[in-house]
Amino acid sequence: MKRMHDGGAPGLNIRCDELVELVTDYLEGVLDEATMAEFDAHLALCAGCGEYLEQIRSVARSLGRIPLDPLSDGARARLLAAFDQLHS
Repeated sequence: MKRMHDGGAPGLNIRCDELVELVTDYLEGVLDEATMAEFDAHLALCAGCGEYLEQIRSVARSLGRIPLDPLSDGARARLLAAFDQLHS
């Protein structure tokens, strides 16, 4: 996780582009307490980031959970490899 900027007012220690990178971790509830507080404070100040978060939530609700069972072994392996590359 990227280090937030120190010393500013709550919500100003994280930039919008940094918040975008943390959205998945935020929604999964895996951010540390300080980062979560800064994320929430930024959302209170930034309507654009709040809208972005709601769009991601909406997409997640619409898609739900896509089961991997119906995929062929090759397709499943390629999909999982692609996700692994995103996190590398």
